[in-house]
Amino acid sequence: MRLILLGPPGAGKGTQAKILMERYAIPQLSTGDILRGAIAAQTVLGMQAKEVMDRGDLVSDDIVCAIVSERIDEADTANGFILDGFPRTIGQAEALDRMLEEKGIALDGVVEIKVDAEALIDRIKTRAAESGQVRADDNEEVLRNRLDVYRAQTAPLVDFYENKGLLKSVDGMASIEEVSAAIERVLAS
Repeated sequence: MRLILLGPPGAGKGTQAKILMERYAIPQLSTGDILRGAIAAQTVLGMQAKEVMDRGDLVSDDIVCAIVSERIDEADTANGFILDGFPRTIGQAEALDRMLEEKGIALDGVVEIKVDAEALIDRIKTRAAESGQVRADDNEEVLRNRLDVYRAQTAPLVDFYENKGLLKSVDGMASIEEVSAAIERVLAS
């Protein structure tokens, strides 16, 4: 099973990826984890990424795609993988298509976890009020900015994958268990 999980920050992609990992015995490929792993392993691409990140710049699509490609070549992805946080743009999606085609593999689906943006912000406020602690990136202003970036850069992937016949959408506002069951249903269809 080769999947992409799409959805705005806070939609539950990471939670659902963990459930899918167990169900299908496949790894979650998080771009951030892949980059950190390549840097820790001091691969050529990892060192290129580190140099860019140390300057405070964003790692180019070329480097990110090459690092993802290397990760997909590892043995634990033989039965599939879940991409979380990649692709983020149409350019990355097109590069992913070319990469997978060169490898002779195809995506089985793209699952969009649909959520209401205002409800996500309310979740953050509730979590902060209940815990009394707020992570640096766990506040309304940061979340609103991340949602704006998602709408501008990543949301166009919904149409991109829908036009390819790969998109399957689920209601992310339901409980974790209900979202998991909905994902299972759309993957089986």
